[in-house]
Amino acid sequence: MTLEEVQESYKDLIKREDEKLTKLKSAIFQIGTLRLVTILGCILLCWVMWGHTVAVVSIIFITAAFFLYLLKYHNKLFLKKRYCELLIKNAESELKGIDYDFSAFDGAPEKADGSHSYSVDLDLFGNHSFFQSINRTVTSFGKNKLAGSLLKPFEKKDDIIEHQEAVKELSRNPRLLNHLRATGQMSETEGLDIDNFSRQFMQTRLLSESYWRYFVYIAPIVFALSIVLSFFDLIPIAILGSCWTIFFIASLTPMKDIRLKMSFFEKKIETLQTYSSLFEIIETEEFKSPLLIELQNKIKDGELASLAIRQLKSYSNNLDQSSNVLGLLLLNPIFFWNIIYSIKIEKWITRHQENIGSWLNVLAEFDSLVSFAVYAYNHPDYIYPEASETYILEGKNLGHPMLNRCVCVSNDVTIESHPFFLVVTGANMAGKSTYLRTVGINLMLACAGAPVCASSLRFYPYKLVTNLRTSDSLTDNESYFFAELKRLKMIIDRLQSGEPLFIILDEILKGTNSEDKQKGSIALMKQLLSLGANGIIATHDLLLGDLEKEFPDAIKNYRFEADIKDDHLSFTYKIREGVAQNMNASFLMKKMGITGL
Repeated sequence: MTLEEVQESYKDLIKREDEKLTKLKSAIFQIGTLRLVTILGCILLCWVMWGHTVAVVSIIFITAAFFLYLLKYHNKLFLKKRYCELLIKNAESELKGIDYDFSAFDGAPEKADGSHSYSVDLDLFGNHSFFQSINRTVTSFGKNKLAGSLLKPFEKKDDIIEHQEAVKELSRNPRLLNHLRATGQMSETEGLDIDNFSRQFMQTRLLSESYWRYFVYIAPIVFALSIVLSFFDLIPIAILGSCWTIFFIASLTPMKDIRLKMSFFEKKIETLQTYSSLFEIIETEEFKSPLLIELQNKIKDGELASLAIRQLKSYSNNLDQSSNVLGLLLLNPIFFWNIIYSIKIEKWITRHQENIGSWLNVLAEFDSLVSFAVYAYNHPDYIYPEASETYILEGKNLGHPMLNRCVCVSNDVTIESHPFFLVVTGANMAGKSTYLRTVGINLMLACAGAPVCASSLRFYPYKLVTNLRTSDSLTDNESYFFAELKRLKMIIDRLQSGEPLFIILDEILKGTNSEDKQKGSIALMKQLLSLGANGIIATHDLLLGDLEKEFPDAIKNYRFEADIKDDHLSFTYKIREGVAQNMNASFLMKKMGITGL
């Protein structure tokens, strides 16, 4: 499939759903009109038949039944309309995303963490971030799982391959991807975490272990006996009123505890329906990849997760009914409805408490996989890299996924031994920093089991560490230089502990003078080699290029040149072997009139 075909598929989806949406809007209008006509007809017939009690009552009863049917049908049509609108909205957002407008998606700026090994340097989170470009999750825990997949990717080859196969299978099924996303957006899923809700619910007073559980049996029996005895004139009918008064007051006594239980739902009962629908989609789909089958089995083992969640929704909905007028005046005093469904929810949690966490983990991972799959579907020219068990990073035509494909210049990377470093020199604006981020983000994606922007890539699942954007901290009274030293110390400590790091550094020791910087940089490079590290270092210090002579099997020089010809500066942004020849700082300052050179 080509990119043009992907775009056409979204346009076709918009066209199809727009036609459905027009028909649904027409049907909704017709049903609304019919409801109005039904009410007016009922009023007219009742006026005509007034005085015929049986006829009037029959008309009202039939009208009420028909009106409720129309209301239910109207709600069903409205849900279909909402579903169509979401499909259209998502397809339109994807078309914008293909053109690098990701504003419709959540970039999770709250997850940016300067202490992380690479997230800030690679612009993972926030507006215009990579996470914003890939995030299609519909649940909060799915978003957390997706972020975790990028922040802490796989370290084993088998896990990477398994994830790749799952992403491949899902990306070939756009119908499922669109259906899952639209279904997950039918209601707000941010505010109800069933696992957390269950723990909080069970920390409240358990009515299933209190004397209130007996009232569930006592009240109906007392009312039934009172009705029977009063029917045979054995007791006055006024006793029923006394029973109602006593049990009404009694049913109000535990309301504080019950309202606390109800508050955990925060009027998000429909969220449970969304969870149930998502589980049902996963349960009923046929999968072939081992990871997807494993996830499916976890929610099908024993009672189906979709049915269990639907049951919880029914219980919670009935508990909610206990606080309306009908519940307060009839259901609670006669049946202790509030107690019944509080106990049912407690028993549901007790019965499923070992499964709840597992079910939500499945939903989170599936939600995350959908994002990876949509990313793969939207980038048909990307490839799935080959994981290796030997230390290697060999890629052809690597590009940065956030750079517009029309201007993105691709480059190769070759690291075939261990330890080994590329020393990249070059002029300002020639492309060094972009190259470092390009290698970094593609290595991260490869380790996460995702497709990469390259024509080929063979890699070892290193642990990536970068130092591209060290900054000082006024709040911590920390200088730029000290912050950089802390970062480098962290790298050394991790290498000494035996971690297989891939290190990407941009201009070592920027916060000190030239002589100290040169000596420190050379010493650091030698230490990194002695600790068995691999990576890339970009620098303006051309003397670092001499290290290739001292370590010909462990260091290779590359450069990005600024070409100055006829007083004109140009860049190719293509990496070349060797040490940079042309520097452009003085040239640029002269052109801008900053110096008299």
